[in-house]
Amino acid sequence: MNTKPELLYLDLIKKALSYALWEDPGMPIETFAYKKAFLTRILTNALSRTLRLFNYQAVRYFSHEDDQRKEGRSWPRYGETMIGLKRLDNIQFCVESVIQDNIEGDLIEAGVWRGGAAIFMQAILAAHQVTNRRVIVADSFEGLPKPNDKKYPQDKGDQHYVEKFLSVSKEEVEANFKKYGLLDEQVVFLKGWFKDTIPTAPLDKLAVIRIDADMYKSTNDAIINLYPKLSKGGFCIVDDYIHTPCRQAIDEFRAKEKITSPITEIDWTGVFWQKE
Repeated sequence: MNTKPELLYLDLIKKALSYALWEDPGMPIETFAYKKAFLTRILTNALSRTLRLFNYQAVRYFSHEDDQRKEGRSWPRYGETMIGLKRLDNIQFCVESVIQDNIEGDLIEAGVWRGGAAIFMQAILAAHQVTNRRVIVADSFEGLPKPNDKKYPQDKGDQHYVEKFLSVSKEEVEANFKKYGLLDEQVVFLKGWFKDTIPTAPLDKLAVIRIDADMYKSTNDAIINLYPKLSKGGFCIVDDYIHTPCRQAIDEFRAKEKITSPITEIDWTGVFWQKE
């Protein structure tokens, strides 16, 4: 067992961010009521409001096995990330590698949800007393965009934009950073759609890129604007590679740019490679 204080701290942070330290208390029944039929939605919300008057809450209980938590196969009601422990381990490997090897650049996550992965990046910098790198937190903070089927047929039928659960405000993400004592001048928020913010963002060199954009268009907007700024020896991490639109955007970019660095699987959906 490794008892170095910084590693014990990071292990605890990973488990806290992914809510792996506690049993999941269940999802309030109204969380996904917007997906249900009209009458069911009305009754569900009415029941929820009535119970709250008496300080009660109806929840749907989900049993999460340890393997699900490790693989990030569940959406936690609480916790700041849904990516699971394996992908958090990968972030730690990549960030600690660029620190050890003196690879220049900041760290960025494009698509942050509640901010957990970016919070962990900042925790790694803090644990190693690194003060000359920034953590860029890039997101619309409004959920995912409605697909443009005509211009980007790869995203046709995508329903992520209706998922209110995926829409988390900038203020909530800032509060999550603050909750862990990790909100300071090294954390920079980049609010807006990637096509509008990333091309003109004040980004010089990047050491780690993490893209969690789900869709073809969003993934494409992120990779084409961020990868040219990735330092040699830096890492590109891609979530959602299992999804065809995301995979297609990444594979097309790698082919166009003649990137031959081998892709390494992290878990069932995450991959990464090191820039040569």
